[in-house]
Amino acid sequence: MNLKSKLPTLSSYRRHIIHICCFSIFIFIFEIVAGGIVLPSIQSISSNNAVENPIEYYGLFAAILIYFIRLLSLLPLPLVICHTCGLILYNIFPDRPELQNSPLLSPKICIRVVTRGDYPDLVRTNVKRNLDTCAKVGLSNFHLEIVTDKPINTTGLPLNMVRQIVIPHDYRTKTGSLYKSRALQYALEPDINQLSPDDYIVHLDEETLLTENSVRGILNFINSGEYDIGQGLITYANETIVNHITTLADSIRVGVDLGCLRFCLKKLHRPPFLFKGSFVVCRAACEFEVTFDNGRAGSIAEDTYFAMLAMSKNKKFGWVEGEMWEKSPFTLSDFIKQRKRWLQGILLVVHDARLPIRVRIGLGIALYSWITLPLTSLNVILTPLCPIPLHWTLNFLIGYIGAVNIYLYIIGAVRSFSLIRLGYAQFALRIFGTIATIPFVIVCEIMAVLWGLFSDKSKFYIVDKQLGPMVNV
Repeated sequence: MNLKSKLPTLSSYRRHIIHICCFSIFIFIFEIVAGGIVLPSIQSISSNNAVENPIEYYGLFAAILIYFIRLLSLLPLPLVICHTCGLILYNIFPDRPELQNSPLLSPKICIRVVTRGDYPDLVRTNVKRNLDTCAKVGLSNFHLEIVTDKPINTTGLPLNMVRQIVIPHDYRTKTGSLYKSRALQYALEPDINQLSPDDYIVHLDEETLLTENSVRGILNFINSGEYDIGQGLITYANETIVNHITTLADSIRVGVDLGCLRFCLKKLHRPPFLFKGSFVVCRAACEFEVTFDNGRAGSIAEDTYFAMLAMSKNKKFGWVEGEMWEKSPFTLSDFIKQRKRWLQGILLVVHDARLPIRVRIGLGIALYSWITLPLTSLNVILTPLCPIPLHWTLNFLIGYIGAVNIYLYIIGAVRSFSLIRLGYAQFALRIFGTIATIPFVIVCEIMAVLWGLFSDKSKFYIVDKQLGPMVNV
């Protein structure tokens, strides 16, 4: 492999530099608008709006409440710093991963798909497409497992490449794990498992599609032998878009992957703030040790619990190059219920005393930044209507947090949509559409938070993949 192939192309590097410039300009403009940076020309105007004695003007209780809500906006500062590092230090537009070794030399790989079996056509179609993608890259030492509650007709799929594991109705784990964690644990049982400790498992959801770049990234990740667990980028605006609003709303998930998650996995080699359940690459020995048998607390957000438990055992995490494809929820109802389940699951993880507090602190910051959204969003109204004196550094940091969070939507949309396929006009329309949906998305997120806090936290909602009714387990 020559040095030239390891360096980013000029086009890739140039686009990343343009992104950094746009990112900096966006933060600067946002700070001016939000009052975090006060230019001399508007110094006198801003000073006239300040309330010199908030306690005397608003009353003691109201002044304390206004300050509390304003300063609560600083809670996600650690995440935002990680987002900034990820967006600046690592190329947002990386070149195609090049194989570092022959696919024939890689350890055995098990691509594991977990499903309830409610969408057999979807599972068969995606399994076939994923097998074809692996064949195009030249991957041979692998097989694909379908772990399902209901038998799926695998007619037409190569029997030597696809293994179906049907979970018995009477199967129970030692700690009573439920839902997806129960299924994942069943696949690890000694009389079911066919993998050796040195093999690797790639976890996919039933709607997840591999790309050639992601397969190359997985092979490079595995052949490096440096990490126990890895994760990569997932995008949601590929092929047919079922619901444009939810797809635009999911742009922030792409931005979060490129920001905080990528920085933490590449630099810290641990995911203190978040972890996903799909596009996970894990050494089999690591799964045997950590397991998914984590009781009720690990049954709603099984992916996050697994990551926190792995961190407590000092497992090393890494970033996997390439990207995989998924679909955003098809309806706004599914979108809200999906967020509600995530919040409830993470809530159980954060408050599970079996996990060391050192691995729950970062996740707790991320969770309570989300839970307090109904309060912090009030600053949009309170800041102009109830101005209070704050040190300029606090005003700057609050504006900085708001700017970065909005930019995550923008850069997520930029990475999700193809300029070549859409053209400049349609591409720009998608970007502006993403910005326009942010207020609506915040309202949906607030609804999910309130619903999640004041409803049963033991239900697992499966997002509809075929435009049918929601399945309530």
